[in-house]
Amino acid sequence: MKETKVVKVLVVDDEEDLELLIRQKFRRRIRSGELEFMFAHNGKEGLLRLAQNRDIHLVFSDINMPVMDGLTMLHQLAEADLDVQAVIVSAYGDMGNIRTAMNRGAFDFLTKPIDFKDLEATLEKGIAHVRSLQASLETRDKLISIKRELEVASQVQMSSLPEPLPENPHYQLKALIYPAKEVGGDFYDYIQLDKHRLALVIADVAGKGIPAALFAMVTRALLKSMTDQCDTPAKALASVNAQLCDGNDSCVFITLFLGVLDTRSGAFKYSNAGHNPPRLLRSNGELEVVAPTGNLVLGIDPDHEYGNLEIALDPGDTLVLYTDGVTEAENEQEEEYQETRLDELLQASQGIEPEAVADKIVSSVREFAGDADQSDDITCVVARFLRRRES
Repeated sequence: MKETKVVKVLVVDDEEDLELLIRQKFRRRIRSGELEFMFAHNGKEGLLRLAQNRDIHLVFSDINMPVMDGLTMLHQLAEADLDVQAVIVSAYGDMGNIRTAMNRGAFDFLTKPIDFKDLEATLEKGIAHVRSLQASLETRDKLISIKRELEVASQVQMSSLPEPLPENPHYQLKALIYPAKEVGGDFYDYIQLDKHRLALVIADVAGKGIPAALFAMVTRALLKSMTDQCDTPAKALASVNAQLCDGNDSCVFITLFLGVLDTRSGAFKYSNAGHNPPRLLRSNGELEVVAPTGNLVLGIDPDHEYGNLEIALDPGDTLVLYTDGVTEAENEQEEEYQETRLDELLQASQGIEPEAVADKIVSSVREFAGDADQSDDITCVVARFLRRRES
């Protein structure tokens, strides 16, 4: 129910002279357009008035009336789920009926003979109550609308993530993402550049919600184009960074890791723009931290020069990319999951399929967090190099 300038009040009473008294008492407020009164002489007539005037939200009703009494009318109001606040008017000695009326949803009551000061005070109280309900309902409607928009945004964001790649004899790949809100600022991607090169991406926008999600989607679109056009990860990041900095008055930034695996040699060339350093689980069980490239996050300095590094992967080696939603997840004691727990889990995951490794990471983080709210998106990509491709 939407708030309007005029408050419409329905008075249901079989006393003929009550209408004249009320119109006289509130004549100034009626003339000013602040109040509008309607009248009915029994419950049946009152229900008809309400059906014809859906913008009536305040009703003053007698209990004892011919054709249909006030209690029956109250019951039918409840059955019809009409958006009306009712005030019952009855003799002081009729407290049993007044209690029944209150149990049936009456907002307040007045006793007869009516004291017009009490009537005016109850009217003001009723108007305030209606206004409060109007505000609450409008807030609820806005929240419902926002929730629906977020659900749509979430569906769009999740549907934009890459489809699983076809089974490949040269690598295995599994990626998971669990946003902290309906939409988040993390994303991952994998791009088959040609028959022997695979690009891996993971990123995290500073911030949450729709603005972060939009920034992430823009970054992902730019990166897909630049990765295909540029011959090194660093050049791709430099190009994306320059475009993100252009017009970025709010100084939103994004951490991002981009690496390209050449399945002919096992060479993995990468550039890290301020992102968490991935882990490399060697086939012999040794765990290494992928060295940082000393690059700045994207979206801050358009002139920053990005650099590459390269590592050699042997068959059976596994790369684990993740966002800080993994390592900075907190439990109820506000303790962080941290890299040490991740490293211990990975060292115990030797020989496990990438899909199972990704599931173990997420399960471990959630078990650690317990009942604590998820404060950040949880994203990880697990890629295993299987064997070299013949040139």
